[in-house]
Amino acid sequence: MKHLVWGVTLLGAAMMVGIGLWCRLDPAGFAEWANWPDHDHFLHDAGVFQIAIGLMMLAALWSRDVLTVALVGFGFTNLFHAANHYLDRAEGGRGSDAWLLLALAVLAGVALVARRRQITTASTRS
Repeated sequence: MKHLVWGVTLLGAAMMVGIGLWCRLDPAGFAEWANWPDHDHFLHDAGVFQIAIGLMMLAALWSRDVLTVALVGFGFTNLFHAANHYLDRAEGGRGSDAWLLLALAVLAGVALVARRRQITTASTRS
């Protein structure tokens, strides 16, 4: 059973990261394949969300703590989304978008470090 769960999780994570990279690196090619409108920023955003989901799936294999996995996913998503908004800033949006998303990623990182310390402290008391 363990091998099935790990195998499906790894396969799903690889698919999510792969599709996300395709959307991010070749949005026109992905749009053509998926029969979607070719809108670079929309597809870049879709790509970074796919990548973050895949990385969160991998984080679930690393940690059994739900808050750790959620914070990893939230942090990855906002970090990649911030980079996306910065790189696509010429396509619209507000100049503050990337910085606000980056601030959320930093907050997620701080909370993740605090959560991991909380877990470590609790396990040393046991």
